[in-house]
Amino acid sequence: MGDRWHVEVDRSLCIGSAQCLHHAPDGFRLDSARQSRPAAPDMDASERVLEAAECCPAEAIVITLRDSGEAVFPPGE
Repeated sequence: MGDRWHVEVDRSLCIGSAQCLHHAPDGFRLDSARQSRPAAPDMDASERVLEAAECCPAEAIVITLRDSGEAVFPPGE
């Protein structure tokens, strides 16, 4: 993919299902409250991280291009 992404988890939406860990175990961590957070907020583009965002039941994961802020997920309209 070659791009750098900025990944955020909206903690007000996260329900702690851990689906992100299932899909991208290197991309996410659960804290003591069982809420997700990115392993690092800026990371190389990854199909697994994108899949995690797409599969999040709470739609809590937001991915943007690091340099431009352009939406990766959810896609801009």
